[in-house]
Amino acid sequence: MFSIIDGHYSLSVSNSTRMVILGKTGVGKSSLTNTIFGEQLVKIGHTLSSETRSCQAVTKPVNGRDVTLIDSPGFFDTDRSEKEMKVEIVRCITECAPGPHAFLIVLKVERFTEHEQAVITKIKKMFSEEFFQYATVLFTHGDQLPEGETIEDCIKDNVPVRDLVAKCGGRCYVQVKELLKTIDQMVEANGGRCYTNEMLQAVQERIIQEEQLIRQSSGNMSEGEIREEAKNRTVQWLGICLAAVTSVVLFGAFFGLGCFGLITVFFTYNLILFSVN
Repeated sequence: MFSIIDGHYSLSVSNSTRMVILGKTGVGKSSLTNTIFGEQLVKIGHTLSSETRSCQAVTKPVNGRDVTLIDSPGFFDTDRSEKEMKVEIVRCITECAPGPHAFLIVLKVERFTEHEQAVITKIKKMFSEEFFQYATVLFTHGDQLPEGETIEDCIKDNVPVRDLVAKCGGRCYVQVKELLKTIDQMVEANGGRCYTNEMLQAVQERIIQEEQLIRQSSGNMSEGEIREEAKNRTVQWLGICLAAVTSVVLFGAFFGLGCFGLITVFFTYNLILFSVN
């Protein structure tokens, strides 16, 4: 159920948690997904070219509730074409609609190169303040820390990383068990609401409409199959609606940077929604 709080669209509490995993290729996003679910669900690459070249979403029960992890492609990689990036951002938006409860910014414990520093700077500049209310930093490969050194030691000696963690309310972890507890606390602090905006809500409404249309002629399709087909149709629809929009603008609209030109275009096309049959 939608509501408006302090000028922002929000969602009431539900018995599910959606999390988007963000980070550059090779930091261990796929391994994190497998660790959280306790089984090998996402293929892990062994080279610098990530196995996660496309957005993947997995839903499994964890501690009595459904958890959906959206394992994103390398949004911060430089080897992705404009077309590839747009397709994956559209898929990510559709998978997490009506909005994620948490963003997991994944960084690898290592000596931060100029490229890693640039990624961190980009995150701090590109994302809205509201985004950081729902964000947590997770460091992977914690076993690579020098003996006797903690993640806190690593952070305090790196100003960009320290500033990023501060923007996330000091939430940073190496252990997944601690991470899940923190996410529960963060969701509670946010009133159980997910991060959402007009675009994410419109996508959710489109998915619901597509589900209704599919049920009318679905035959023996299960609810899960209906949901997946509805999302696939929504991805195609959203791609057509946003064909003239660059990936940078689309990325900004997803993360709440006030791209009003995009929103105007989006809702112009959204009028088509009600004529679909």
